[in-house]
Amino acid sequence: MGFFGNLFGSAPRGKAEAPQRVRARFDAAESTDDRRHWANADYLSMDGALTSTVRAKIRNRARYERNSNSYLAGISETIAVDLVGTGPRLQLDTGNPEADREIERRFFDDMWRIDLPAKLRTMRQAKLIDGEAFALFYTNPRLDGVQLDIRLIEADMVATPAGVYQTAVTAEGSVVDGMEFDAVGNVAAYLVLKNHPGSNWYSSAFDFTRIDAARIVHWFTAQRPQQHRGISEVAPALRLFANMRRYTEATIAAAEIAADMAAFIHSNSPAAEVDEVDAFQAVEIEKRTLTTLPEGWSVSQLKAEQPTSTYSQFKREIVSEIGRALNLPYNISALDSSSYNYASGRMDAGIYHATQRVARDEIERVMLDRLFYEWADEAALLTGYIPAGLPPVAEWRWSWVWDGREHVDPAKEANAIETRLRTNTTTLSAEYAKAGKNWETELRQRAAEVTLARELGLPEVIQQPQQPQQSPEDAAP
Repeated sequence: MGFFGNLFGSAPRGKAEAPQRVRARFDAAESTDDRRHWANADYLSMDGALTSTVRAKIRNRARYERNSNSYLAGISETIAVDLVGTGPRLQLDTGNPEADREIERRFFDDMWRIDLPAKLRTMRQAKLIDGEAFALFYTNPRLDGVQLDIRLIEADMVATPAGVYQTAVTAEGSVVDGMEFDAVGNVAAYLVLKNHPGSNWYSSAFDFTRIDAARIVHWFTAQRPQQHRGISEVAPALRLFANMRRYTEATIAAAEIAADMAAFIHSNSPAAEVDEVDAFQAVEIEKRTLTTLPEGWSVSQLKAEQPTSTYSQFKREIVSEIGRALNLPYNISALDSSSYNYASGRMDAGIYHATQRVARDEIERVMLDRLFYEWADEAALLTGYIPAGLPPVAEWRWSWVWDGREHVDPAKEANAIETRLRTNTTTLSAEYAKAGKNWETELRQRAAEVTLARELGLPEVIQQPQQPQQSPEDAAP
């Protein structure tokens, strides 16, 4: 029975059955796909895949599409304007309210002089199109008071110069595409070309400046561990943008051809029974005339069937697919909410607003907090520029207030805020911050208005006329 037992799978008596080995399979790991969907898959690291040549090609195509495609131009502008708005405002807490207001005013004035909001909007668009944004903290001698300024740097200029090897820059670390690292992987410095590679100025490939990392802001989103340079956020959708433009141009071309060809002269009769005419001969048609045709010929007009009924559907699907790569709902990508109701519009925009909150948090950590530290250090060196007797900057607490979004129904929102305040589920600081306002400034302004109203004998609060109560009989079913 030993042979037949092994053949049919029966185990010998008195012995435990041996566990069988299970082999799991993944369709994604198979190599039998005839369409070669995975032909370009590789095992490269992110730095190995994002070489300077690859990044430059994607970056250049994204820039071209940004300048040629109205949808990408609008999406880029919308994201930057909605994110930054009129710019962040500092809300400081040093324990001295008077000093806080003075420092906030000084900082706002200095940032207004260097046009910080515009630079932040440019950085956001650069991150979207180029995949990364660089900014340099430098001293601008033309500024009064604190001379801290920001200079934006294009991604093309942060590069390893030709002929420079990592051992020639640092004996401890390495250089990855314009970024110098120390022995433990911290960014020590950036190598910045003195002139843009695409500028009209003559520039040697060896002409660069080594800038300490503490003076450079590098903002990008890492998709994989150990990624050190960014890739365009619209890279997954670049072909979709191009396809949409091609389809639009083809639709227009078809419509123009149909419009240009006023009519066809044709015959279904045998060739011997009609007068001969040259094939594809153009005939000039005179306005407001009635004419005759050769024997056996008739005339018919070409129907202009472009754009087709699927043209708008095609564009909607393409715009929706593009928006998915950027967490943009269709109504924001296309700036068209005609197919939405209020509830679906808010639901679709939820993930977009969450993405914007994350981006603001990134700006605060990567850029604004460092900027305020630099500003405070320089301001402390100027006599009388900030109030004396304050604790060290490291002990200060602050937050950033951004532009708020108006609610569609202000009355409902006001009632909701009142309920949250009454139940202690929110604070004035949080509610004013949502509206892009400083709660202390607003309360002081309101107190001043109430005081003045009392002096002038005016009512402090304008009473709203009471609405007549609706009886149950009058209520709608």
